[in-house]
Amino acid sequence: MERSRIIRTGVAVLLVLGYIGYREYRERQAQPAAANEAPAATAADDAPPAEPVKFGSIAFEPCTLAPQFGPSSVEAQCGTLAVPENPAQPDGRKLELAIAWVQPGDEAEIEPDPVFMLAGGPGQSARRTFPQVSPAFAKVLEHRHVILVDQRGTGASNPLDCDFGDDEEAIATAAGMRVLTERCRDALAKKADLRFYTTTDAVRDLDAVRQALGVDQVNLLGISYGTRVAQQYAMRHPGHTRSLVLDSVVPNELILGNDFAANLERALDLQFAQCEQSQACTSKLGHPRAQLDALMATLRAQPPLVRYRDAATGESKAELLRPEAVAALMRMYAYMPMVSALLPLQLHEAAQGRYDGLMALTRMLGESIGDQMAMGMQLSVVCSEDAAGFRADPSAEGTLLGNQFAEFLGEQCEAWPRGDMPADFHQPLSGEVPVLVLEGEFDPVTPPRYGEQVVANLPNARLLVLKGQGHNVIGAGCMPKLFAQFIATTDAKGLDAKCLDDLAYVPPFTSFNGWEP
Repeated sequence: MERSRIIRTGVAVLLVLGYIGYREYRERQAQPAAANEAPAATAADDAPPAEPVKFGSIAFEPCTLAPQFGPSSVEAQCGTLAVPENPAQPDGRKLELAIAWVQPGDEAEIEPDPVFMLAGGPGQSARRTFPQVSPAFAKVLEHRHVILVDQRGTGASNPLDCDFGDDEEAIATAAGMRVLTERCRDALAKKADLRFYTTTDAVRDLDAVRQALGVDQVNLLGISYGTRVAQQYAMRHPGHTRSLVLDSVVPNELILGNDFAANLERALDLQFAQCEQSQACTSKLGHPRAQLDALMATLRAQPPLVRYRDAATGESKAELLRPEAVAALMRMYAYMPMVSALLPLQLHEAAQGRYDGLMALTRMLGESIGDQMAMGMQLSVVCSEDAAGFRADPSAEGTLLGNQFAEFLGEQCEAWPRGDMPADFHQPLSGEVPVLVLEGEFDPVTPPRYGEQVVANLPNARLLVLKGQGHNVIGAGCMPKLFAQFIATTDAKGLDAKCLDDLAYVPPFTSFNGWEP
């Protein structure tokens, strides 16, 4: 059972673009998980319920937005909007889109164009992920509404969750995953037509929400996969798009997954270079890249049985340390350089035959990451929009990730219904829309060259590459201030971004007490 959980996590990590779910995992606390949406506290138990508040034609009631793990939460107003699942059948099955409205602080100076935050994944809930990035919205919320729509198939908008179970033999092979995917497909078919949970459907929903709110123009902040949704909205509704902020951008032309292996290798090389360039690090820890390669060779040949202490329960356990679990850990830690600074030390420990630290970390990851994504929705998106372009890359053989994405997801998509997409879906975004593109220098999934690719076709766009940062950078350093200034002015090129020079590289840990002073 433990092995199957780790294998399943390794497969899920191949798919995930979103980073916020991993941040939730890192912030996990000992207390029970909070509800995704809880009623707001009242002064007394017998106080009368608050009257619904209207924004446009949508009725909202007070709610609390909370992540799955951790204490951070946001007070908001929550409501729903019914939309047809199949746009060609307006009288057919309806979906209730779950919407949250975070109100501005100054009622006297509210601007008419709200900011929509679009979550990553594909498969994350906007309402659940917002608390993790809400500090970046503090200045924006002084004068603008923030709207969060759980994309159809995620969160509370008819979520398409797949439980692939604990059949380790099935999970470990592409053919076995196809069988499990067929089971999930058949189960979800009872409540959803899986052809209608694509990015194109989500864009249609977003515009329905805009119209119901009674606003003419919107600003869109997309994070990771959410940048695909933002670009597609701007292509279909340019007159209603005031501005775009694309954090860790996915170019329209990109086939999700084809570059995953190469992008991770690049990011690890850059992050490990922080140790290679430090005599204090190499003298104590050696060379992390070489140690990682040696470790993977060992694990592929004969995974060791490792005794370790479960970080969540304190219980002593023994399990095999498998290569797919270490690959998953390396990828997810690479998303956040503050965490990947631990990797050279852990790899050095493993090189000495002390695997317990790595084992505990992979176990923590395996317990947490799989719950952050609506995997059925992810399959509807990727199988409809990317599967036709999957390709095996011979140069990926021997890398941490190899070609497992194309192999596994190719089999899964053979069994999954596919929706339609516009003929120009994979054409680059162009036009006059103001765009601010953000990339982390060390991003392991959407590297800076993706940002360069996007801004090349946009005369009113600017790319900011944040030094030493990974994936999802809207909250780094002075970026929240620049974000607010751009939303206020829509002038990306006029931003004074010198404050980003103050961002510092995170030194690698050379001991369990931290880095060298």
